[in-house]
Amino acid sequence: MRTKDDWDRRTRNLLKGELARRGLSYEDLSIRLKKIGVNQNANNIRSKINRGTFSATFMIQVLKALGCKSLDLNVD
Repeated sequence: MRTKDDWDRRTRNLLKGELARRGLSYEDLSIRLKKIGVNQNANNIRSKINRGTFSATFMIQVLKALGCKSLDLNVD
C-alpha cells in the first residue's frame, strides 16, 4: 500500500519528468503559465513541485502550459 509520501513523490516526479522531456526550466514554465493567465514565478513553481503537494488545478494548469496531451500513470 502506498503512503501519502509515496504519492507526493510520484506526483512530483511526474511533473519534473514532463519538464525534463521538454528541456524546460521553471522559468520557462513560468512564462508558459503566464500565457494561459496563471501568474506564478519560477521560485514558487519550484517550491510547489519539489514539495509534491499542490492542487489538482495547479497540476492541470502546468500540464496545459506544457502542451501535455496524455500521461502514463502506470510508471512506478
